[in-house]
Amino acid sequence: MSSAMAPAELTTKQHRILQYLKENAATKTYFKSRLIGKELGMTAKEVGSNITALQDGDYDVEIEKWGYSSSTTWKVSV
Repeated sequence: MSSAMAPAELTTKQHRILQYLKENAATKTYFKSRLIGKELGMTAKEVGSNITALQDGDYDVEIEKWGYSSSTTWKVSV
């Protein structure tokens, strides 16, 4: 049995973040938690704590913590 969460097991916030990343990763590679939060009505801290849950799952998106400068930056590829 896989330890990765199935999409149905994601929280509402995690679903929203995942959908946002999938919709925007085709034209953009780097995302700041602060800016994702601004778009989705969340704090940067909420985005950061929820996006780490998405890193280990199998959601057809690769998320890597890339840097920290005025907000955590994530490198995303689909």
